[in-house]
Amino acid sequence: MNSGDSMDTGSAALELRGLRKAFGEKLAVDGVDLRIERGSFFGLVGPNGAGKTTALSMAVGLLRPDAGTSTVLGHDIWTAPVEAKTRLGVLPDGESLPQRLTGTELLTYMGLLRGLEEGLVRSRTEELLRVLDMEADGGRLVADYSTGMRKKIALAVALLHGPEVLVLDEPFEAVDPVSAATIRSILRGFTGSGGTVVFSSHVMALVEQLCDHLAILARGRIVAAGSLEEIRGGASLDDAFADLVGAGHETGALSWFAS
Repeated sequence: MNSGDSMDTGSAALELRGLRKAFGEKLAVDGVDLRIERGSFFGLVGPNGAGKTTALSMAVGLLRPDAGTSTVLGHDIWTAPVEAKTRLGVLPDGESLPQRLTGTELLTYMGLLRGLEEGLVRSRTEELLRVLDMEADGGRLVADYSTGMRKKIALAVALLHGPEVLVLDEPFEAVDPVSAATIRSILRGFTGSGGTVVFSSHVMALVEQLCDHLAILARGRIVAAGSLEEIRGGASLDDAFADLVGAGHETGALSWFAS
């Protein structure tokens, strides 16, 4: 990872203060405050429509908030974008990759755009493709990749420049079990070397397996934040999540299937 310029060691890896965003009459994120410490493996969870993607998009500078701030290792994402984004690796939600480049071309372009030396870009590109089991696919167009392959190449882009903080929106979605195990190993190694991972997920078992801290978002607000054990409170994360977001405990039975 890049050490960057000297920093206040007291600054958080990622800190959100009063983030707010509305789309017309819909208030998607309503005053989110969150401090994520360095070295954390941090999960952001919530039901569909809770505001997770909107909050993360504002946190990394992809979407301008109506109010509030986001800082990466003490650098404001909007007033000091170069300093903040140099330290940040992002896997955004949705189809955001150039479609008419091959995987190798995409990584090469992004590495050079980041200012990395050509030889370093080449060696890191080769290593990322090998570790992610995409060596045979480096010459294929991104447009021809499956959804899972696009997730992997997007993760490679996020890792390429050696960031200090990774923000990943649903990084395991549509990824096969073998690739998911590889990604988990990469991310554990990243936090083990001092990096910080922030990721969103709907899969509580995955969050329990990976995360040491998490926050639960519901209706655009943080309803709980803390260590995994604090959030679970002796229950399973599934049960704690359902209680915190106010979910009902329906059986899921449909009336026309009743005997």
